[in-house]
Amino acid sequence: MAVEQIGQAALASMRIDKWLWTARFYKTRSLAAQAVAAGHVKLAGHTVKAARELRPGDELEIGVGDTVWKIVVRGLNEQRRPAVEAQRLYGETVESHQRRAAQQEARRLAPAPGSDLRGRPTKKARRLIRGFTDNC
Repeated sequence: MAVEQIGQAALASMRIDKWLWTARFYKTRSLAAQAVAAGHVKLAGHTVKAARELRPGDELEIGVGDTVWKIVVRGLNEQRRPAVEAQRLYGETVESHQRRAAQQEARRLAPAPGSDLRGRPTKKARRLIRGFTDNC
C-alpha cells in the first residue's frame, strides 16, 4: 500500500528524526532527535543517530513514555500532515498492537494511585499530609 506524496515527487529516503515528526510520534523535530539520541528509537533492532536515512520498508521500534511501538515504514512525506494522513505513513505490527491494547486495559483496570485527584489538596487533606510527614 503506497502513500502518495501531496504536491511533490515521491521521496526515496528521509532523516529519521524528521520522519518521526511528520508521522506525529513526537510534537517537535528536536524532541524526535532527542529521543533518537537517547536510544528510544531503534532501526532493525539497533540504535541509530538522528541523521540516519529512513526508507519505506524499514522496521522501527519507538519508545514514547512507557509505550513501545513496533512499526514498518510505509511511506515518506516532507511535511507534517493531519493525524489521519500521518497514520498512513506506517503500519503497526500485530504483536505491538496487542501489547499496547493490553497495557491500556491494565491502566484502565488498575489506575495509578492518585490519578483521580485534581487540583490542590483541601484543608483537611493538608492536615493529614502534615500529620503523616511530621511523624516520620
